[in-house]
Amino acid sequence: MINRIRDIRRQKGMTLADVAARCSPPTTAQTIGRLETGTRNLSLIWMNRIALALEVDPELLVRGDAAEQAKMVARLTDVGAEALTTPRDAILPSELVGEGTQMAMSVETGAGDYRSGDQIWLRQMQPESFSKLVNRDVLAPRPGGRFVFGRLIDRDEHRIALLPPGIGHRQLVIDSPPWLAVAEMLVRKL
Repeated sequence: MINRIRDIRRQKGMTLADVAARCSPPTTAQTIGRLETGTRNLSLIWMNRIALALEVDPELLVRGDAAEQAKMVARLTDVGAEALTTPRDAILPSELVGEGTQMAMSVETGAGDYRSGDQIWLRQMQPESFSKLVNRDVLAPRPGGRFVFGRLIDRDEHRIALLPPGIGHRQLVIDSPPWLAVAEMLVRKL
């Protein structure tokens, strides 16, 4: 069975030892290496343990024969673009992060760092996680199916304050939003 453990581990910037230590119970880097290369059988138990250590869904670890996967073929360094010795699967950032519902927002009129035509991909977070979102761009629901988008600049138990992107906007205060969606990925055509 062809697996994507190595590709996902590398895109997350982890070593074999990092993954081995994060397994529950911990294992050795040699075992993870053998599972990556297929010299050891990747059972469902191992698939679940490694997926938990990499913080991805277990099915992301195996590759189907359906469609051709996009490949990571080069990297840009301080001396320029250089080819990878072996192309590897390019895993979408949206697949690498696990918790929370994903949503997207299109930008029709540029504001601040955002240009017309951009797509902003967001991940929904619950109130207990709001403190981690300070100084991040978030989408907040408002009554009547409306939304507010901006930089989270302040929060307390009952209110949040957002500063919309662009020049000349005043902060907006929202009482007890049920969730916030944090901007995780910007998709911009070149």
